Amino acid sequence: MTAPRDFNTCVTLIAANGDREAFAALFDHYAPRVKALLIRSGSPASAAEELAQETLLTVWRKAHLFDPTRASAAAWIFTIARNLRIDGLRRADRAVYAEDFAPDAEDPPQPDVILSGAQDAQRVRAAIKSLNPDQAQAIEMAFFQEQTHMQISQALGVPLGTIKARIRFGMMKLRAFIERESGGVA
Repeated sequence: MTAPRDFNTCVTLIAANGDREAFAALFDHYAPRVKALLIRSGSPASAAEELAQETLLTVWRKAHLFDPTRASAAAWIFTIARNLRIDGLRRADRAVYAEDFAPDAEDPPQPDVILSGAQDAQRVRAAIKSLNPDQAQAIEMAFFQEQTHMQISQALGVPLGTIKARIRFGMMKLRAFIERESGGVA
């Protein structure tokens, strides 16, 4: 077995003349260590095994890029493993992203659903007309214009508590009106 201090030389021999013995020594030493690192970082065992093999294959193919003045063989190999893991996670994220945002082939709404929605909208409009103007304005701003209670208070120059009361009492009136109009079913 090659001593740890000779692994830089192993990579250099692989780059120079495709030394299979040097590669076997690197593989025997680093494959289980890379796999263990990948498992500790959250990869399933089978994926870690594949990534460890891919890492050492990359070492074989790119040994000519190794620079022992910049990093040790260990640092270089573990960096390759880390980068391959990140690339795999990115590919998986892109696949999930593509699935999440793929256009759905939804059926168009049925006529009875459209009619029911239009009838509900008519009920809400009629119910809002039944409110006093201050309540109607506060509810309009809160629910249709999506403003916060504080924004409504500032826009109307009315205390925050007053706005909250207008909305609360207006909503109670709306509920009562809609229940009455729909025969007690809301």
